[in-house]
Amino acid sequence: MNKLFGLIILFLGLFALWLFLQVTTFTTFRIPTDSMEQALLPGDCILVNKWVMGGRVFNLWKALNKKEVKIYRLPSLSKIKRNDILVFNFPYPKHWDSIGFDVMKYYVKRCVALPGDTFEIERASYRVHGCSVSLGNVEAQKSLLRLLNTGRAKYYGVVERTFPHDSLVNWNIKDFGPLYIPAKGDYMHIGPLQKILYKNIIEWEQKKKLSLVDNEVLLGDSVITHYRFKENYYFVAGDKVENSQDSRYWGLLPEPFIVGKAVRIWKSVDKETGGIRWSRILKGIR
Repeated sequence: MNKLFGLIILFLGLFALWLFLQVTTFTTFRIPTDSMEQALLPGDCILVNKWVMGGRVFNLWKALNKKEVKIYRLPSLSKIKRNDILVFNFPYPKHWDSIGFDVMKYYVKRCVALPGDTFEIERASYRVHGCSVSLGNVEAQKSLLRLLNTGRAKYYGVVERTFPHDSLVNWNIKDFGPLYIPAKGDYMHIGPLQKILYKNIIEWEQKKKLSLVDNEVLLGDSVITHYRFKENYYFVAGDKVENSQDSRYWGLLPEPFIVGKAVRIWKSVDKETGGIRWSRILKGIR
């Protein structure tokens, strides 16, 4: 009896340790699509480091029942850098004009712009003002430009219209921006253009509708001329640029939605053959 009781205590202790590590340290995800080729392939199982951002704490039961939750962060040991590959809850699970938290829907994309950056796409190439580092999959961006220049991109399923999907801002995947990425505490003038660009994130932060009446911006019933952002935001993109639902199409990623940084492939299974890709086991993610 004492031995059985001891085994139960050991099992509960190991489960508690596993749960603690899942919340604070790491978790795992399986890659279902090809949007991050060649860095990640369908069938890769990846290890996600939560120390970079700090683990998240929220009411899981409420989240599973599609209710509004407050997300808290544990202390972090590092920071996200440009070109890090992030795992996050997709922020637009229902419509691309409304941010929502779906605890069961995850995306994996590469961070190409940080809070405080001004991001731009010129001739399909990504750049951040004042930054000389290459961003994203450069060769794929060059291939996309060649495809767009032929006028045949639509035959390959390439969608050219992008965020913010407004006729007053005629951006596309070849020429996009410049777009300032808000950082927490930024105090910004809000006019008709800013209303278009930041409508989704302001409405999400305030839980009020943003509208334009007689060239004045209204938040709920109040006219606003400036706004101070409550959260950090990021711009993320898939490495397979011609086939990736990313920030080019749906906009900015709020920091609370980020799970962590993908750091290593711990297992990889070929979806077509079911065989193990041994060359990818324990491979670092870059």
